[in-house]
Amino acid sequence: MRIDEILEHRRPCFSFEFFPPKDEAGMERLGRALEELKQDDPGFVSVTYGAGGSTRERTIGITKKVKQELGVEAMAHLSCVGTTVEQLREIVDEVAAAGIENVLALRGDPPQGETEWKPTPGGLKYSTELAALLSEHYDFAIGAACFPEVHPEAPDMAHDLRFLKDKVAAGASFLITQLFFDNQLYYDFVEEARGAGIDVPIVPGIMPVTNFGQIKRFTDMCGASIPEPFERELAARADDPEAVTELGVAYAALQCSDLLANGAPGIHFYTLNKSPATRAILAAVRAARPWDRALPAA
Repeated sequence: MRIDEILEHRRPCFSFEFFPPKDEAGMERLGRALEELKQDDPGFVSVTYGAGGSTRERTIGITKKVKQELGVEAMAHLSCVGTTVEQLREIVDEVAAAGIENVLALRGDPPQGETEWKPTPGGLKYSTELAALLSEHYDFAIGAACFPEVHPEAPDMAHDLRFLKDKVAAGASFLITQLFFDNQLYYDFVEEARGAGIDVPIVPGIMPVTNFGQIKRFTDMCGASIPEPFERELAARADDPEAVTELGVAYAALQCSDLLANGAPGIHFYTLNKSPATRAILAAVRAARPWDRALPAA
């Protein structure tokens, strides 16, 4: 089923994101996490695509497994990095042949060891071009990324929103945000996006904090911020992994409840291929049912 249709009919929609592991042990751990999280009846699962297409085969393989073996709707990430248009068409043909109906169209990050993004000769330069290629030649539901704190390479929010509007015009029918920890950033972003004429669902992306050093690296890399009080409490527990996880789960559960009470269409969990934290948050949110008192949808 197409994710744009799922988001229309299933409120709230909970979804999970995974990345392809590098080795067999990681694949086994991922398999266990998928089986456990399947019990939580996600609306869909997405599978990331490594820099430079480095996980292409595993991305497609895991997406197929989710769709065909687990019976859960799946979305494959696809990026422009390191791939010509002809190669992209081959990849997309393989995705379509597997019965997958959903693709997240991304520009992608530079390959490991490189700091500057450069288009591949014969390839695409922007995610808007990838969305256009997909919408013109295939029958996918196309998702795109958005940035409540502005894309790191955009000069300002107005420029970022113009580019985002172009993505929607090119075929993106839903958006998933980068991780954030201050809900007001999401609310302000949605308001500005609506004011710019962007009317597709905007799903908040939430990452449960289970490791302080790891989340610092992630946020430094992508330009996301951690509110000072939350960061202070995490830092005070940095040497106690269990305490960090307990705080991270509690904070994310409060964050998700507030988002859903204020009209967010669902939550997209960045799971880091782990199930316990995500399952605990989802159980708490489902028990509280904040959407029963929700404001108009975002």
